[in-house]
Amino acid sequence: MDSAVSAAENSGSPRPLCVDLDGTLVKSDTLLDGLCHLVRRNPLGVFRIPLWIAGGRARLKMEVARRAPLQAARLPYNAELLRYLQEQRRNGREMYLATGADGALAEQVAAHLGIFNGVLATSLKTNLTSTRKLERLQQTIGAFDYIGNSWADVPLLAKAGVAMVANPTPALRLAIRLKRIPIARVFTDRISTGRVLLKALRVHQWAKNILLILPLLLSHKITPAGLLAVLKAFFCFSFIASVNYLINDMLDIEADRRHPSKRLRPFAAGDLSVGGALILAFLLMLAAIAILPTLPHAFILWLGLYIVAASAYTAQLKRLAVVDVLLLSGLYTLRLLAGGAATATPISQWLASFSSFLFLSLAMVKRFSELENLRERGATAIHGRGYLVADLEQIRSFGTASAYAAVVVFMLYIARPDVSELYHHPTRLWLIVPLLLYWLHRVWLLASRGDLNEDPVVFAMRDRMSLLTGAGVLALAIFAA
Repeated sequence: MDSAVSAAENSGSPRPLCVDLDGTLVKSDTLLDGLCHLVRRNPLGVFRIPLWIAGGRARLKMEVARRAPLQAARLPYNAELLRYLQEQRRNGREMYLATGADGALAEQVAAHLGIFNGVLATSLKTNLTSTRKLERLQQTIGAFDYIGNSWADVPLLAKAGVAMVANPTPALRLAIRLKRIPIARVFTDRISTGRVLLKALRVHQWAKNILLILPLLLSHKITPAGLLAVLKAFFCFSFIASVNYLINDMLDIEADRRHPSKRLRPFAAGDLSVGGALILAFLLMLAAIAILPTLPHAFILWLGLYIVAASAYTAQLKRLAVVDVLLLSGLYTLRLLAGGAATATPISQWLASFSSFLFLSLAMVKRFSELENLRERGATAIHGRGYLVADLEQIRSFGTASAYAAVVVFMLYIARPDVSELYHHPTRLWLIVPLLLYWLHRVWLLASRGDLNEDPVVFAMRDRMSLLTGAGVLALAIFAA
């Protein structure tokens, strides 16, 4: 520990310690979190935001906090800093939460933590940031030590007896060097940028877009031009899908913080800022747009339909029971149609039928798994969804019926006489049927035991038996060709 900090802590009457909230005690920006929560709760409320901004930033903070309140107990606190503050409190040090966040939210945070002697925060008349915060602290407290994280904290850090920072922004680091402000301690609570981006973009979900190549493979007319087209379509779909994931996670930030595993997502955990995500989404959109002119117009139409459907799902439809799983399964089939369009490969009615039933079953097993996990925790409903734990058995029947329907469609396809035009030994395709039945039964059995990841596609990508089954299906298809 720095000698300046030690001197302040060990003196008979240490200066009061003042702590910023946004980006410091809490890793995220509560105003941006609140705006995302507001858009999720009331999308039409977005049109009021310009009026609130016209009334000043303080009014904006108050309106957002009132209409889309955040739960103080679920905010992503800087763990290292919080431990330090709790230690200081046990030692009897006087501490204040000094923040530009809305006063009502700041009071809730202080009440939840129970370590502060008082709160100084933004009111309707004053946006308490930068020099205004400095003046208030000097008037009410006098000499103080301070912990901040951003450029707005520079005036306070420069005047503090002991200056400390938490997860400092690049702008603050630059200001500290330029102004030569001595920093006694840095409280860091963040994961590496690479890991954050991989989680936020959900790169592992790009595996779903491998479906784009399926029409080309099943046509038995694989060419270098076709493979190149599929590759471009794959990245186009993947970039757009990641944009949708970013937007979805931003809007679900408060709901995710209530979920035992989703609370670790980058936005909910405060590891990725909303502003940074918007820039990232814009760059991904530009990358996808740059690829589009090299692909057929039919592909662009299917991609546009995917964007509309995925946006509708994110905005509202995922809250409607049954509608959500139908749309999810439809998004998988859309990938097949887009892949066929990218390579000018017609999609047979049999493939469309098989995929519709198969993906509907997988969408159902995802909801079933979520409800099964909720039942084990004693909950009764999925927050932000249209399902109850009481729906478990009905969802099981829907999902298993869809699985059997997919297998039946595949069997009827094999029995068609024209299959011999694509396969020299079509009867060998019957060996695939038991593998399909095995995998679907296994997925539903694991879901019933509560052992299935809530996303069956992610599960299949990581599960050794699923990968072996997939390899077996591929080998049998080649064997029949």
